[in-house]
Amino acid sequence: MVCALCGFLAGSIPFSWLMGRARGVDLRSTGSGNAGATNLFRTCGWKAGTAGFALDSLKGALPVLAAGAVYPGPFGRAVAGLAAVLGHVFTPWLGWRGGKGVATGLGAMIVIAPLPVLSSLVVFVAVLAAWRFVSLASISAALALVPACLLLPCGHVERAVCVVVAALLIARHASNIGRLSKGTERRLGGGTA
Repeated sequence: MVCALCGFLAGSIPFSWLMGRARGVDLRSTGSGNAGATNLFRTCGWKAGTAGFALDSLKGALPVLAAGAVYPGPFGRAVAGLAAVLGHVFTPWLGWRGGKGVATGLGAMIVIAPLPVLSSLVVFVAVLAAWRFVSLASISAALALVPACLLLPCGHVERAVCVVVAALLIARHASNIGRLSKGTERRLGGGTA
């Protein structure tokens, strides 16, 4: 399907990794070893990290918007959004080893299911402000997305993609969950649990 292919290709562009390389840093071999915006933030500073987050979010949102313009109805948008997240997580340009999918997932899902995503974004901000763990905030937001999409106005297709994306994000944070339980996870700004 065209939506899936375009979404995957857009999602597979490793913006954060490219920004790191432009600064002489390979994100896969420094910091957390992850090719996403959080590692870019930690290794190259807040300006690069913010730009990487914005670009990773856009590559999730734009395919969904394009699919919605070409194929009316929720299915094309859902397929494009999920494909974009998968493209980011499993980018073929970096040996199928991409980022965690949070920024790209946010970009895609804010278009697909805005109210549930906004509510889970509140959870993300609250958890990050309280504990300063990006991973814990991301996991909490993904967990909050599931009841939010059930309780707030949202179609059946949108609910299904919310659940799938939330499960994928949590699965991608398995190593973070292990470090959180051991007290070795790094806080935003330095320090561990």
